[in-house]
Amino acid sequence: MPSASCDTLLGDIEDIVSHEDSKPQDRHFVRKDVVPKVRRRNTQKYLQEEENSPPSDSTIPGIQKIWIRTWGCSHNNSDGEYMAGQLAAYGYKITENASDADLWLLNSCTVKNPAEDHFRNSIKKAQEENKKIVLAGCVPQAQPRQDYLKGLSIIGVQQIDRVVEVVEETIKGHSVRLLGQKKDNGRRLGGARLDLPKIRKNPLIEIISINTGCLNACTYCKTKHARGNLASYPIDELVDRAKQSFQEGVCEIWLTSEDTGAYGRDIGTNLPTLLWKLVEVIPEGAMLRLGMTNPPYILEHLEEMAKILNHPRVYAFLHIPVQSASDSVLMEMKREYCVADFKRVVDFLKEKVPGITIATDIICGFPGETDQDFQETVKLVEEYKFPSLFINQFYPRPGTPAAKMEQVPAQVKKQRTKDLSRVFHSYSPYNHKIGERQQVLVTEESFDSKFYVAHNRFYEQVLVPKNPAFMGKMVEVDICESGKHFMKGQPVSDAKVYTPSISKPLAKGEVSGLTKGSQP
Repeated sequence: MPSASCDTLLGDIEDIVSHEDSKPQDRHFVRKDVVPKVRRRNTQKYLQEEENSPPSDSTIPGIQKIWIRTWGCSHNNSDGEYMAGQLAAYGYKITENASDADLWLLNSCTVKNPAEDHFRNSIKKAQEENKKIVLAGCVPQAQPRQDYLKGLSIIGVQQIDRVVEVVEETIKGHSVRLLGQKKDNGRRLGGARLDLPKIRKNPLIEIISINTGCLNACTYCKTKHARGNLASYPIDELVDRAKQSFQEGVCEIWLTSEDTGAYGRDIGTNLPTLLWKLVEVIPEGAMLRLGMTNPPYILEHLEEMAKILNHPRVYAFLHIPVQSASDSVLMEMKREYCVADFKRVVDFLKEKVPGITIATDIICGFPGETDQDFQETVKLVEEYKFPSLFINQFYPRPGTPAAKMEQVPAQVKKQRTKDLSRVFHSYSPYNHKIGERQQVLVTEESFDSKFYVAHNRFYEQVLVPKNPAFMGKMVEVDICESGKHFMKGQPVSDAKVYTPSISKPLAKGEVSGLTKGSQP
């Protein structure tokens, strides 16, 4: 099995792990199935006529083709799905062909330099091809005055419910910027309502942002500049969103946010309370996957989290970024925990949730990291042999405290990244599972299109034959082969194929929230 397919799919976990957006408390407007109308609020826009544009009354918005490109985490992907849904509901055609599109909507990620480089290069390409451009995501939200963003339309991470009007004005030749914060009686809200129309990239998977922003102030993080402080969605709105998803044929839900563990601290509740409510509405055979949680916020809920992760409709999987196994480095990062805290969380969950998958992140070459600090991190990986490990070379992000610290030489950072990757690739996490019989939920196609991709109870990747009858189903397989990031499963000949969906999934490209009977 070519590793490329699995590596790409693994990116999903990192996805889900990172940022987040969207939020409401626009509860006064919780009107299901109503497409937001264009509201002109010129006081919140910078309107600049583009040179050589046709007069605005000669261009009719709502009929153009739009190409949407998203980088980064699952929160960003969820935002992209919401923007696509609103535009499609208004009449725009969402196309997968970039050259065919009239307008490019570029939804950016600010976590690493390479992600921003891709974003910048895409803007340049759009300009070369004379495409209209709307920018979204964390890069323009955090630094809207960068030179390469000049004169371009921007939609802020809290304003995605107004994407239709930004696209409309951009089509007409105007430059529009909506970057404001949503507030209710002075209290910060997250952003768009959860019940807006959306187009799921995968009709079988619903990504739900449970909160936006976070409570930490990590010295290397640029995302905080864009997403801000913690703002959580109310439990009833999240449960309603989950119910609607299942009524539209979804069989897997991903909860995402910058830090799922911090959920509810701003509204007087917590993550376990939300999860017990969600578990009540998950159909048999459908699954819930938890997003990234930082160690400090999971520590006080360990007992309850272990019970939830043992639930048959919740993947026994948790992404807990450690970033470094050196307490001095963690202090410089302002991570607000020590290595002993991380180990306590992992050891407890491994004991109480047998077989649990713990994924983690590590940054190599943070400013001030010594050889000894790095060796502590190597020892941690050797001890725990994490099956999913996201190794990141440190990139100083502009405007962050870490960018002003004394940097580790580039060649040292690169070498440490290589050394840790070598350690990671020295062990095989799945060899002992060959011969096991497992129930797996099939939700997508592998990157190389040779297999379907399923996940077992521990959210381990299992490749199965491309039998169309398996898609969206729970299938029983015998594990016959394993690789670094995957196993291969042979379907049991006389086993029943179980359908978890309570209704037929939406067609690819179909807009969620507009179909009859979709309301809870």
